[in-house]
Amino acid sequence: MGDTTFPHEARACGPRLIALAGPFQCGKTTLLEALLAHAGAIPKQGSVGEGSSVGDASPEARAHRMSVESNVATLDYMGDRYTFIDLPGSVEFVHEARNILPAVDAAVVVCEADARKVPALQLTLRGLEEAGVPHLLFLNKIDGATIDVRHALAILQPASRTPLLLRQIPIWSNGVAVGFIDLALERAYVYREHAPSGVIAIPKDEAASEKEARYTMLERLADYDDTLMEELISDIEPPRDQVFDDLTKELRAGLVAPVFIGSAERGAGVTRLLKALRHEAPGIAETRARLGVLDSGPPVARILRTVHTSHGGKLSVARILRGVIADGQTVVSAHGDDRVSGVSRLMGANISKASDAREGDVVALGRLEHAHAGDTVVADGKADGGALATRAAIPVPVHALALAVKDRKDEMRLAAAMAKLVDEDPSLIFVHDQEMSQIKLFGQGEMHLRVALERLQSRFGVTVDVSRPTVAYRETIRHKVTVRGRHKKQSGGHGQFGDVVLEVAPRGRGEGFAFAERVHGGAVPRQYFSSVESGCQDAMAHGPLGFPVVDVEAVLTDGSYHTVDSSDMAFRTAARMGMSEALGKADPILLEPVLAVDIFVPNDAMSRATGLVSGRRGQIMGFGPREGWDGWDKLETLIPEAEMDHLIVELRSATAGAGFFQARFNHLAEVVGKHAREIVAAHAGNHAQRAALG
Repeated sequence: MGDTTFPHEARACGPRLIALAGPFQCGKTTLLEALLAHAGAIPKQGSVGEGSSVGDASPEARAHRMSVESNVATLDYMGDRYTFIDLPGSVEFVHEARNILPAVDAAVVVCEADARKVPALQLTLRGLEEAGVPHLLFLNKIDGATIDVRHALAILQPASRTPLLLRQIPIWSNGVAVGFIDLALERAYVYREHAPSGVIAIPKDEAASEKEARYTMLERLADYDDTLMEELISDIEPPRDQVFDDLTKELRAGLVAPVFIGSAERGAGVTRLLKALRHEAPGIAETRARLGVLDSGPPVARILRTVHTSHGGKLSVARILRGVIADGQTVVSAHGDDRVSGVSRLMGANISKASDAREGDVVALGRLEHAHAGDTVVADGKADGGALATRAAIPVPVHALALAVKDRKDEMRLAAAMAKLVDEDPSLIFVHDQEMSQIKLFGQGEMHLRVALERLQSRFGVTVDVSRPTVAYRETIRHKVTVRGRHKKQSGGHGQFGDVVLEVAPRGRGEGFAFAERVHGGAVPRQYFSSVESGCQDAMAHGPLGFPVVDVEAVLTDGSYHTVDSSDMAFRTAARMGMSEALGKADPILLEPVLAVDIFVPNDAMSRATGLVSGRRGQIMGFGPREGWDGWDKLETLIPEAEMDHLIVELRSATAGAGFFQARFNHLAEVVGKHAREIVAAHAGNHAQRAALG
């Protein structure tokens, strides 16, 4: 449409930060390309499919053709500067957005009129609503739409707790959207491929639809403006400036979410989107107020994300909330002081040096070793209450892998590399499980962990073998038995002598181990009681079935000692021998951990979710609506830990990527029959193999 302006003037807001959010494969990265090309920030619009886009420039994003981390790019439009941050759409990578969203001024939610993607859209919108971020929707791929836009709005509205406000309606020709009518301006535009739309007269056959849609828009605005309501009741046409003032006020207050239409791939609708952001989106002052940062004081920045580069070290992508931060300046976070080593500007994967960063800018600050994503840092070492750790809570992991380096000398390199990857992405959890002798990596899904391992190899040169994590099976006993444990050894000089009688019995599930003594007449001196207890516990570390033993009690009832040869070690050995014999005689049984798993799915996926549970030896304990989430259900279940592998993969497959669960340990349950025998045999085989390998 050229440079026609809105009737009201945009006030200066400084550089603005706009998030591009939305479900997976809705076109966020393509929209970023269209915005950059339209503003002249890049020579021409690149293609995600061809690997020529500014966003999704990492090898992992290009390989999987999806956003796996946020991407930053800046453009200048009509004298204003805008930084766009393209957020991953997959739920597996959503944690990064939780640390970024509080610092953005507004968000553009890219979506489609596809009922299958509504649950995923709801997840995106809920995150914005909880962060208090004003947002508008860009209904993408309008050129391929097959339904009326108001019908599309009815499909999308259940995903949003904020009322959706239709700002544009398409102009149709032979079933194809060839342009749109702006309901606020009351002007019609025709799309031009990768060029500003052209102004045309409102088509006569669209005039009635335009009047109806505009009145609906004004009615929604009037819910928050009594003057406008009176004008509508009195059939008075409101002044255009008043309409735009209401649109601006209600967007910034989060009272409405305007809906624009277009096609990112063709660059259609981009001009109107940019102009709406220019005139209606809030700026840094409103964002400071939302975050509780004062307008005056020392420079303040919020860390959006962390990147470890091969040559430049650690970079902290930050939004300057107040003041100016320069190279060499000292900043303090809740975790310590750092000296800024370099200020850089970002354009996708490209980094360029800058002398300083000013209020509203998004830059990379070098070598802030103590600061992490979500932290607020204050310059000059003067924390005024803004240096707070405000990081988003780490989500509960839903998928895990066991890692084994191919070369043992790489174990230290693996730990160092994973520390950097976890610093970049705190939703990765890396642990060394001493009990199971396994290194484990936990995350938000199969793709999440796959990308992490690809980065591990490509950036740090560490290759690992992966397997399913070992389940922490346990064993216990059914019956009470009494045994004697006797250790006697004579090999010159002082010998070794310990003799105990143990009464070993099962305890209630979850009651653990207990030790007591009922020795009479000093048959075993009191000084050796603790050694007997330790010996019993030694035997429980590896029971007759090959697993740690739980929920038993051992009572020392009798025994004997030698005044010269008895010792703590002798009685500990005697107790271990006696306890091992007792456990073998007391009818040992295998126990497996069972998890309480709360599954959250859209209503229409409930039957598929229950099928997944029953197919994994699970029990359904209850179900009902998910509190506070329209259109969602909660399924309460008990599932053996051994059956959890790839549950999240199947659940997301059944719910168009939106379903998830939260799991926690609940109890140990007996494993019986063939299944128990297979577990014991497999464990024995693995143990023998490890022993053979040394």
